[in-house]
Amino acid sequence: MKVRELQAQGYALPDYPEDPQTDAEKDARTRYDAIKGSAVNPVLREGNSDRRAPAAVKAFAKAHPHSMGEWKSDSKTRVTTMGRNDFRSNEQSVTLDGDATLRIELDTGSGVTVLKEGLKMPAGTIVDSTFMSVRALREFYEQTISDVADDGTLFSLHLKATMMKVSDPIIFGHGVRAYLAPVFAKHGDTFRENGIDPNGGLGAMKARIAELPEGDAILREIDEALANRPPLYMVNSDKGITNLHVPSDVIIDASMPAVIRAGGKGWGPEGEEADTTCVIPDSSYAGVYAESIDYFKETGALDPSTAGSVQNVGLMAQKAEEYGSHPTTFEIAETGTVRVMDGDTVLMSHEVEAGDIWRLASARKAPIENWIELAIERQAAENCRAIFWLDADRAHDRELLAYVKPALEAKGVADKFEIMAPTPATRASFEEIREGRTCIAVTGNVLRDYLTDLFPILEVGTSAKMLSVVKLMQGGGLFETGAGGSAPKHVQQLMEQNHLRWDSLGEFCALGESLRFVGTAKAKVLGNAVDVATEKLLSEGKSPGRKVGQDDNRASHFHFALYWAEALANQSDDAELATAFEPVAKALADNADTILSELKAGAGKPVELGGYFHGDPDKTAAVMRPSPTLNEIIG
Repeated sequence: MKVRELQAQGYALPDYPEDPQTDAEKDARTRYDAIKGSAVNPVLREGNSDRRAPAAVKAFAKAHPHSMGEWKSDSKTRVTTMGRNDFRSNEQSVTLDGDATLRIELDTGSGVTVLKEGLKMPAGTIVDSTFMSVRALREFYEQTISDVADDGTLFSLHLKATMMKVSDPIIFGHGVRAYLAPVFAKHGDTFRENGIDPNGGLGAMKARIAELPEGDAILREIDEALANRPPLYMVNSDKGITNLHVPSDVIIDASMPAVIRAGGKGWGPEGEEADTTCVIPDSSYAGVYAESIDYFKETGALDPSTAGSVQNVGLMAQKAEEYGSHPTTFEIAETGTVRVMDGDTVLMSHEVEAGDIWRLASARKAPIENWIELAIERQAAENCRAIFWLDADRAHDRELLAYVKPALEAKGVADKFEIMAPTPATRASFEEIREGRTCIAVTGNVLRDYLTDLFPILEVGTSAKMLSVVKLMQGGGLFETGAGGSAPKHVQQLMEQNHLRWDSLGEFCALGESLRFVGTAKAKVLGNAVDVATEKLLSEGKSPGRKVGQDDNRASHFHFALYWAEALANQSDDAELATAFEPVAKALADNADTILSELKAGAGKPVELGGYFHGDPDKTAAVMRPSPTLNEIIG
């Protein structure tokens, strides 16, 4: 749709080929894919991650605590994980002594297939390889389904197919196969012949099966098989959408905190709450969630009105530790040996079987050293407990510790940091914030992703308002927050009803932090005033409403401008700024009714932006700045 819109505006772009066949189509697809969504993020993010709840958001959460489910000590909710023959247990890791160009090959005994070559890695790079045994995965699913039936809990599978786009859909598909084992035993050949793939989920499978001549009969068998299995955790019980319907519906970093926030409860098929068995096949970080559940069974739910905050410093620059969606993740075609080669030297090798999932990841020296420096900087700024979440028993973490320990010693700050494996670090962090204190988790990339949902969802009710600062390695920074998944629906509503419900709270928080990052005295005053304005915006309830007639994004921006001007006019750190903003604050306050009336004048009627993805600047400005009075004051 984006390409078609740009083509209609006169841009000479090639079509986006869904199924490229010719060289030209393949070239176009490659170039498009290089600038799509999450493929761009690692390119932009040439820095490591500093994520924390903004002060205004944290203050509001304490004053207006969100609901929390009740935890009971006899809850049956638990985490189950493989613990053997998975990515965690099969991991190998090396640190390169010099620059290398790596090759990944599969030796089947009858020949060698190059899976990937030309992987250039500079000296000091940590390179990891590992695999998940599909044989072990199937056994794990079979045993888990039996255990869940005995427990009387819901079955919920927690993966991240949205990011681990190669590995996790495969793992998900094996889960669907296991749950519908009798159906696959009987109709597996039919499914293969008709391209019906469980990796896309039960929903897509059923849609394809319905088109078959014998489809109705197979669908009845699926319903019967599901009825004979333990009940599934539901994404939407009203619509019959189960945990196994769509791989991307249940994303571990959001779904597990939701279960934990709800007191260990998930929604069952009849719309009832129930204890749930949380199935996390790979054991790398399953212990974080298992320990969270055990902790709250012992202590009861966290109190948001008194809880402290877990900040995060995450290693992610230059695609550090990215795997699962990486072009070095493979579903193995034949039994054999996968080797990571540097020329004729074997760096790592694994004996694998057909269907196993093998992957390679890396973390370069410069990002690792920068990550350690950022951790030292943040700990000094907060003067609080700081923990490196690293496990000396894990291959990759041992290589990281060879960087971390000497660096902390060299800086004379080793006594300021603790090093713990993720499971005990989880409990230590919860104990810290239960006492109202701040704690810093210094983690790798995947834990960065997981923890910056887990702790914020429990502390402030959402991760969408987390502040993310990416301090770029070559200077400067990126400031971001919020979640954009709902943005398309918001734009549709704007075009159809002239109501924009997008909440810009994240942008306000990022603005304040970016001003402080500039570092000048005036910029710091401006940034601190943003925090005052943001906290007042929340306390006064001036965030956008969902429905036409309520205040929307534009009204919210007016109130933010008013509160920011008032904060600047009333501060005592910079008399020049106070004098400059005093008349602005008065003009905004005196004309508030007129401005709000002008902002809502066209509510309920369609508007023309000149494009959905690529709007016309003048038409968009007319829609987004419809108050002449406000424009004149801030102009």
